[in-house]
Amino acid sequence: MNNKFNKLTLAAAMTAAFASQAHAGGYQINEQSVSGQGYGHAGRSSNVHDATIVYGNPAGMSFLDRAQITAGGTYLNVNSDIDNVSSSRSLETEMGSLPLGSAGGSNEGDMVPGTLIPFAFYAQPVNEQLAFGFGVYAPFGSKTDYEDNFEGRNQGNYTEVKVITAQPTVSYRFNEQWSVGAGVTYNRVEGELHRQVPVAVGQAPDGSPVITEVDSRVEGDDEAWGYNLGLIYQPVPETTLGLTYRSKVDFNLEGSFSASSPVLDQLGIGTVTDNAALDLTTPETVNFSLTQQMSDNLKLMFGASWARWSRFDQILVTGSDRPVITNEQQSYENAWAFSTGGEYQLTPELALRAGVALDFTPTQDSTRSVRIPSDDRRIFSIGAGWSPTPDLTLDVAYSYLTERGTQVNQSKTDSFTVAGQRTPPITSTYSADYKNEAHGFGAQLTYRF
Repeated sequence: MNNKFNKLTLAAAMTAAFASQAHAGGYQINEQSVSGQGYGHAGRSSNVHDATIVYGNPAGMSFLDRAQITAGGTYLNVNSDIDNVSSSRSLETEMGSLPLGSAGGSNEGDMVPGTLIPFAFYAQPVNEQLAFGFGVYAPFGSKTDYEDNFEGRNQGNYTEVKVITAQPTVSYRFNEQWSVGAGVTYNRVEGELHRQVPVAVGQAPDGSPVITEVDSRVEGDDEAWGYNLGLIYQPVPETTLGLTYRSKVDFNLEGSFSASSPVLDQLGIGTVTDNAALDLTTPETVNFSLTQQMSDNLKLMFGASWARWSRFDQILVTGSDRPVITNEQQSYENAWAFSTGGEYQLTPELALRAGVALDFTPTQDSTRSVRIPSDDRRIFSIGAGWSPTPDLTLDVAYSYLTERGTQVNQSKTDSFTVAGQRTPPITSTYSADYKNEAHGFGAQLTYRF
């Protein structure tokens, strides 16, 4: 018998999950500056400290007194606990749902491998008014790798998304008070996702359905352009206000899909392959911050960021054989983040920093996924900067992130066509309580020419 797998349905499910992960507010990367990490990124748009201001606020480059290069990275170690787990499968027939029992398996948690997030920036003042800069950094990215027998594997068991951005930048300072800046961003995204999909492949002698799992994988990439704008206003030398706008970026991911299983090989179906495409738009963001020099040794900072996550309202996936594979509502909400911090110049060579941040998630309880099981965050940071010479500064920072406990209640329905006939769909559910925390260890080196 010539069996045919409904590959486009699986492509839709997997690629839709990719969209969710790429846009997950809980996984947006803030690690573009270790000096800023020390005070919770509170002065991201207003505190001109080193070349990382290329990202923080392009207008700030014209406040630097000489050329400099800053490079470093933050190592993130994420821990997750999973409790109160339940799962189920059911075969949907004309007579109703036929329970198939639990998916079974383990729930070890700690599914995010340790990851180093690097960055590098260069800033070059041309004169007292004009400056140029360039940066390479990661604005979005995540990786979740559950164990092979993860009980929620029907919803997703492996995700890797990487976005790399290169940004040439220019700034111009009109006078002692006002400066503007702009940058063009080249962005490249790569992603890979796995999911174990339950499939009814026949009947046992007693008439019960025979269920197997298919290893479904999708990967894709794209590149797109965006831009950044920045403004700095310094009404008095002790007070600096900064405003930064980062544009949306429109991606059209194209890639490949495959589904394989030993049972499918035995049935003569083999590995199913196809292509899939998905339009993604990352949200525009606005950051405002204030830096206030309280004394010769102490300065305090406050920051607020807003992201237009409501752009991620639906997932529209298209394939080669049909114009619309799926159109699913996501209903993300716009989200805010707030931070405050300070820096104390203990000696001419040593600066101490501390900060705290609140980061609110755009996800909603009804659509939270095992791929993005995150919620509102609290982040506590400390750091230090050591300058053994006027030309060289070493910055280090540590951050502790704790998320509010959250719950995943996820359901997926997969149906297939075998020998031209549509088989009854299988509905799989997974429910669990997640508690996430993370430790971030950062180091960067700045050299001034």
